[in-house]
Amino acid sequence: MQTEKMTQENIIRADMHRKRIRYAFAFILIGVLFCILTILNINSGSVDISIKEIISIIFRREGDPTAYNIIWQIRMPRIIMAALLGGALSLSGFLLQTFFRNPIAGPFILGISSGAKMVVAFTMIYFLEYFGRISSLTLVFAAFIGSMASMGFILLLSRKINSMSVLLIGGIMIGYICSAVTDFVVTFADDTDIVNLHGWSLGSFSGMSWENFWISFAIVGIVFLLVFFLSKPIGAYQLGEAYAQSMGVNIKLFRVILILLSSILSACVTAFAGPISFVGIAVPQLVKRLLNTSKPLVVVPAVFFGGAVFCMFCDLVARTAFAPTELNISTVTSIFGAPIVIWIMLRRQKGGLE
Repeated sequence: MQTEKMTQENIIRADMHRKRIRYAFAFILIGVLFCILTILNINSGSVDISIKEIISIIFRREGDPTAYNIIWQIRMPRIIMAALLGGALSLSGFLLQTFFRNPIAGPFILGISSGAKMVVAFTMIYFLEYFGRISSLTLVFAAFIGSMASMGFILLLSRKINSMSVLLIGGIMIGYICSAVTDFVVTFADDTDIVNLHGWSLGSFSGMSWENFWISFAIVGIVFLLVFFLSKPIGAYQLGEAYAQSMGVNIKLFRVILILLSSILSACVTAFAGPISFVGIAVPQLVKRLLNTSKPLVVVPAVFFGGAVFCMFCDLVARTAFAPTELNISTVTSIFGAPIVIWIMLRRQKGGLE
């Protein structure tokens, strides 16, 4: 009896050891990719800057004034914002997948990004016409209102529709309606407003500034910490509402918190970079496969940094694939993200058949 107990303990220890090794490997891989992509993004562009000069400018704050300005005023804000907003979008997708218990739920698929886009378009046209400028916080607030409006429609549908596949189709339809309204508004806007809206509505990390970064960092940073500290109730919720309630989780309040945090993250991304597709669906699933676990304490930071790496890679492709012409970021994320979503659905179908 004692021998059996010792054997079971050894098996558990060995399993825990394998999991730690896998987690360590996953985080090291993400960290290495992050560093490589940071260097490649800084080094890529119309002006070629050597690695030695990049190191000197970043760490010593000295070098050619032109190269210095290109790195610190143009490339670094863009790289950091791509990482920050990519992580935010991925984390938003993870929260929605937890809420709906569906691996293909995401801010773009459910029409949340389109709702944010619609309200931001209205706000941009109004403020630019009457005030000539618009603040970053106003854009974030407008995007949050749009996100919550779309989420409200989704929640109303969820009360009437039990099928998750039909609910997702409803979300897609809401997204199309919001996009149609946005296009209608843009059609009758002034030419100057259309120029500003056109580039933003297609999704891009270009034109980012340090002001954008600090506002985004404050919003995303606070939400990330809140999500991380909610890891335990999220883990309980993943095992079912009955189990979560038995663990002392207030289900109604918890669901509201999930919606609010996801909407804030999605709104922040849409306000600064426009609607970006498939990141919120594909990255959480890839990260879970890499870690081979769904434990929020491990998955939450991995999903965030995984989203950062994915968007940095997509932005690099967008800038360099057909340089000097730059692709829209959503075009690239769709190219790499859509096949992952198809793969997820095929695996689910295969699992259902088995």
